[in-house]
Amino acid sequence: MGIEAWYMDSSDEDQRKPHRQTPNQPVSLDELKKLGVFYWKLNADIYETDPELEHIRKDQGYSYMDIITIHKDTLPNYEDKLKMFFEEHLHLDDEIRYILDGRAYFDVRDKEDRWIRIAMNKGDLITLPAGIYHRFTLDETNYTKAMRLFVGEPVWKAYNRPADDFDIRKKYVASL
Repeated sequence: MGIEAWYMDSSDEDQRKPHRQTPNQPVSLDELKKLGVFYWKLNADIYETDPELEHIRKDQGYSYMDIITIHKDTLPNYEDKLKMFFEEHLHLDDEIRYILDGRAYFDVRDKEDRWIRIAMNKGDLITLPAGIYHRFTLDETNYTKAMRLFVGEPVWKAYNRPADDFDIRKKYVASL
């Protein structure tokens, strides 16, 4: 099974709801690739020994990895962190996330600045390119466990929108 993505409605209702338009406007994996978003489906039950994950890490140069569990009982300042993750931002490096358990959403902007919601489930690995505006939230289950991958040392800095003057943003926009 592949990844599911769609254009979002404009509702200010709870960020954890699906926010599908009526009728639903799906976004294909090919459309996501055109935005620089890449996806793999892996077996999260064997992530510690998965040869496919190891191949991806080696091929992409993902040398650093850690695991975060996002739930009110495991993440200090849970509500504040969720609000921070949901602020529209970009990074100077790619963002790579692998869902080991639970569910969550990544929202990315398309070329016309419309929000696309990407539903992430157990086994989904996604890369968001440096310079893309995005945000993250849990779904209504309020739980996910994710592996965070980086090339080299992790950089946790997010630049909230507007951040159009960064070279990486200009490079990203030029690539579309």
